[in-house]
Amino acid sequence: MKRLLAIALVTLLAQAAQAQTWPNQSVRLIVPAPPGSSLDVVARVLSDRLRERWRQPVVVESKAGAGGMLGMNAVAKSPADGYTLGIGFNGPISIAPLLTAAMTYDAAKDLLPVVLTTSQPNVLAVAASNPATNVAEFVAWAKQQNGQLLYASVGIGSSSHLTMELFKSVAGFSGTHVPYKGSPEAAISVATGDTHAIFAVQPALLPFLQNGKLKLLAATSKERTPGLKDVPTLAESGYPGVVSIAWNGLFAPAGTPANAVQKINDDVNALLNEPAIREALLTQGLVPGGGSAAEFQTLVEQETRKWAPIIRDAGIKLD
Repeated sequence: MKRLLAIALVTLLAQAAQAQTWPNQSVRLIVPAPPGSSLDVVARVLSDRLRERWRQPVVVESKAGAGGMLGMNAVAKSPADGYTLGIGFNGPISIAPLLTAAMTYDAAKDLLPVVLTTSQPNVLAVAASNPATNVAEFVAWAKQQNGQLLYASVGIGSSSHLTMELFKSVAGFSGTHVPYKGSPEAAISVATGDTHAIFAVQPALLPFLQNGKLKLLAATSKERTPGLKDVPTLAESGYPGVVSIAWNGLFAPAGTPANAVQKINDDVNALLNEPAIREALLTQGLVPGGGSAAEFQTLVEQETRKWAPIIRDAGIKLD
């Protein structure tokens, strides 16, 4: 018994010493999405400057798959020493636990929110040939389709999917969900007329907006964002309850020393306030985040509570 207590004491002292000198080795930043994705952009913009602050390598590792769950599982199962972080987002953190019982980690227990990095609203896009020029006209047109409307999404249970489910329930029209494996395929389907509408983040739709194949009718933020100043929100279009933000932030394994968490939070907040960093993110359609770890934790919990009834009422399951 004494031997076990001694080992535990040595371990705690070692962890405390390591936390006080954090970081004293390279930091691994897991991105649960493919290279070139918005998450990858955020990770690389921040990692370049964090290397300078921490005077240690920050290694960005892409680990895409299973809607982000593959990468976040790797974070959850890593040592809780501050040297493995992940850039999590709505899907594998707040939404997936509501969709499946087959998760290999418990997002609420195994992952620790550290800091919100960026957010961006979804936008409602339709083909350029669609007669609707605003939200009211779209809702009227959607109701005229008598349930034949087809709406695309970037995947089952994604923010793209759930936002349309929320909008349908509030606006009172019906339609059929057509999920795709990602934003390029989903956007193409709307541009070519295979489907009729989509909610997605603007950067994913940009090529089709630039070539005139798609048009935007509304954004899902509470207020207009810097990159979408000319696009009205659903709130100002008569649907104040339809607010849907795609967010992302840094997570650490549960049990990561508080000193390391605070250091990461402080440094990322400092970077997000730098004009050059803000501009780099805003040009990608990303709104810089920030705030305390506790505030980020509250956002995560609010998101789970918000989407639970939508998922339940729509009967959405991944299993």
